[in-house]
Amino acid sequence: MDSKTSANEVPVEERLRALHDLQKVVSEIDKIKTLRGELPLEVQDLEDEIEGLETRIKNLEAEVKSLNDGILTKKNEIKDAGLLIKKYEAQQSNVRNNREYDSLTKEIEFQTLEIELCEKRIKEFTVEMKAKSELVDASRKQLEERQSDLTAKKAELDEIVSETQNEEERLRTKSKEIETRIDDRLLTAFKRIRKNARNGLAVVTVARDACGGCFNKIPPQRQLDIQIRKKIIVCEYCGRILVDDQL
Repeated sequence: MDSKTSANEVPVEERLRALHDLQKVVSEIDKIKTLRGELPLEVQDLEDEIEGLETRIKNLEAEVKSLNDGILTKKNEIKDAGLLIKKYEAQQSNVRNNREYDSLTKEIEFQTLEIELCEKRIKEFTVEMKAKSELVDASRKQLEERQSDLTAKKAELDEIVSETQNEEERLRTKSKEIETRIDDRLLTAFKRIRKNARNGLAVVTVARDACGGCFNKIPPQRQLDIQIRKKIIVCEYCGRILVDDQL
């Protein structure tokens, strides 16, 4: 049989059986994913958080360096201003008139104000640098904790994956083989129903006169149609494909 035999050539019963077989296999894969639980997402979240913390630490360290450079610059400016004050004070001893003396006095006053302003900025930079350094230390501590959490979560996930990987690969290979027995249109419908179904069930059996997915009652005539397997019937309430429990 061609891998994608047309729907008209494949009896409905065989198509239903293939759908039911596919549902059983993908449900087993779902169980494996459930076993892993939220671990893959937790690992991803931790990796993202670690990346964010590393970027934050890098930015904070750059800001601390910039503030430290600013402090050194201001200290050099204080030193230069101090030298100018000494120079102007020495020149005041050799002035020829009051105008020159007053001019040098103003220069000395200006450089003194410059020193005071630099000292103020140094204090501000020092306070800010201390706060950012504390943030760096706290972020590093948080980073170490998250890296430890990530190592533990990865080990836990790797253990589960190693235990289930072969089985999952076997099931995925089997599901692809079954898919070749189902025409494209029906397979697309199966995947769409499965995606929208809360428990991933696209094909369910009728049990106790009710849909095995939503548990709504199925009319007797509709049950009979399902049992004779002459056409594909879906639940009018939830849209799942219905098969009889003897299939």
